[in-house]
Amino acid sequence: MFDTDLLFDNKKLTLAFCQMKPAISIIIPAFEEEDRLGESIGEILTYIENEKLSAELIIVDDGSNDKTCLTAETACAEFPDLQTKVIRYERNRGKGYAVQIGLLASNADIALFSDADLSTPIEELAKLVKPIQTGKYDLTFGSRALDRSLIGKHQPWRREQGGKIFNLIVKTFTGLPFWDTQCGFKAFNMKKFRPLLSVMQIERFGFDVEFLYVANLHGLRMKEIPVRWNHDERTKVNVFRDSQRMFNEVRLIRKNAKRGVYDNPVSFITQKIDK
Repeated sequence: MFDTDLLFDNKKLTLAFCQMKPAISIIIPAFEEEDRLGESIGEILTYIENEKLSAELIIVDDGSNDKTCLTAETACAEFPDLQTKVIRYERNRGKGYAVQIGLLASNADIALFSDADLSTPIEELAKLVKPIQTGKYDLTFGSRALDRSLIGKHQPWRREQGGKIFNLIVKTFTGLPFWDTQCGFKAFNMKKFRPLLSVMQIERFGFDVEFLYVANLHGLRMKEIPVRWNHDERTKVNVFRDSQRMFNEVRLIRKNAKRGVYDNPVSFITQKIDK
């Protein structure tokens, strides 16, 4: 999965060129998001600007067939003074792969990824980033389960119950003590988490569980933090199709662990994007 060169659009990319190193990297994985991505990028960059954050925004187009990449580039161009980067590859690989690509391309010591729909508002960023900045935790992640009063718009009942069942399966199969592994809002101490990317295997929706499992296996300090959240009816997760896939991926994580796949991460990795 990993190679010796980091290539974007067949060109070597120098990751520390000219600009100051940001304190935070924000990664947005996107697949066929032309309709809502521009608004989300605008909200994030406005937040960075208003809060005077030292931050970069990285959008990863996961092989979209629509104008996702153009939409991202156009939205970023409206904030020329801020650090932004749009990465695209041709073949759809999955959200997990896109997040890994974004994390590998990040320059900051702390990185956060967020879903493209901003179901968790970007203003919740400080809840996750500050505990890492103070050295208290190495990986923090948003949770819808710890304080349900923070949920504005709920998912349909069947989808919400399915999520609860899935998290029970995750706890049973992995031993992780958390109540919501799937919220698309997670932050990382990249000095500690970057090497772990070399052993990750899951490219689609089960990647969240694998991230947490491998981090726990290697002793990273983790914290589940309640965040505001609103269901977006345009979600691309299909409760029937993806539940079985995610269940199979959780089983694969346990199988990988027994085989020792996660035991020996490398200290420095770069990656070639499969065009």
